[in-house]
Amino acid sequence: MSNVVVVGAQWGDEGKGKIVDWLSERADTVVRFQGGHNAGHTLVIDGVTYKLSLLPSGVVRQGKMGVIGNGVVIDPWALCEEITRLRDQGVNLGRENLRIAENATLILPFHGELDNTREEAAGAGKIGTTGRGIGPAYEDKVGRRAIRVNDLANFETLGPKVDRILVHHNALRRGLGKPEISSNDLMKLLSDVAPKILPYMDVVWEMLDTQRRAGKRILFEGAQGALLDIDHGTYPFVTSSNTVAAQAATGSGVGPRHVGYVLGIAKAYTTRVGSGPFPTELDNEIGERLGERGHEFGTVTGRRRRCGWFDAVLARQVACVSGIDGIALTKLDVLDGFEEVKICVGYELDGKRIDRLPAGENAQTRIKPIWESFEGWSQSTRGARTWADLPAQAVKYVRHIEELISCPVTLLSTSPERDDTILMKDPFED
Repeated sequence: MSNVVVVGAQWGDEGKGKIVDWLSERADTVVRFQGGHNAGHTLVIDGVTYKLSLLPSGVVRQGKMGVIGNGVVIDPWALCEEITRLRDQGVNLGRENLRIAENATLILPFHGELDNTREEAAGAGKIGTTGRGIGPAYEDKVGRRAIRVNDLANFETLGPKVDRILVHHNALRRGLGKPEISSNDLMKLLSDVAPKILPYMDVVWEMLDTQRRAGKRILFEGAQGALLDIDHGTYPFVTSSNTVAAQAATGSGVGPRHVGYVLGIAKAYTTRVGSGPFPTELDNEIGERLGERGHEFGTVTGRRRRCGWFDAVLARQVACVSGIDGIALTKLDVLDGFEEVKICVGYELDGKRIDRLPAGENAQTRIKPIWESFEGWSQSTRGARTWADLPAQAVKYVRHIEELISCPVTLLSTSPERDDTILMKDPFED
């Protein structure tokens, strides 16, 4: 048996929520290991839609343990709202199925305000952040002034830590023309929310090690996508955490040797939310059609996603950098009915062909896609559960993607429903 890491192989929004939920039937524990409540997952189960941001997708299944790892930045008020919303939908949440790492960093109210103020000041150069305070919280973590979950259990020592973080933020706020924050007001907010969060706190690295030694199956759930990775993404239009598979170890406290099979999730086309380079973007009626058929709106923000054809160059690069063993290809049904579909098989940069995304922002804006065209298919692939249910041209399209990215397609999703999935290889049986 193997543990499994699920990571996005594009710019996020690839359908990880459904795949993680589908895989969680085989898992004992599902772990979030990076990001925050800027990442949304939508699950459709028996006709009921669940929208998750911080909570691991496994919490909607009975008998599964959901874990928020130390690599996640947690807005405790947003988490409480999400727990309440799921409870209203009939999902039971308690210590028996949810744990939070004691050393996870908290997002505080002024983080989101700082996030939005910076974006407004950037004007045309804005990054496209969701304004949830994710980046500023990670900055405080790296700056060694963050408030962490376990600090909520030690109010006698919390005062000096609050003073330390406010020295930094009040200086920023003065420079931005914002009113300073009172340490007493912040202490009151933390005091009120602490009893709602502390029941879930645990030594997560130790718990996961115990489970691993007992032969339990652990599923590591990534947020966003590898092209938003702070090191390997389209910098500076990226998120503030590492989104590649290696972060599963760091962000949960499990040693890298025990992470296991890496499953990358990619749409059968490409989307992106917010600013930044997008080589295969279709700013035309085809892009509009992809967006409408794929219901391409952000789970958290509601922002319309930019759409384009599948980019095999980027997918191959992500498979290499993130160590992907197999791809779960989602939303194949969105391509039903197109007379012609295209795949980007290379780039042209200043008259020369290249087979990678350059790291430089300026070079990224100058690349042009090199296309390969395929005959489309008129038959529906929606709801297909075996290869025999797929049109021949759809099978040809998937097989050619495998060749282009040098990585097998191990799962194929043909609708938002959990069971509309074709399995070629069970990642847990690697």
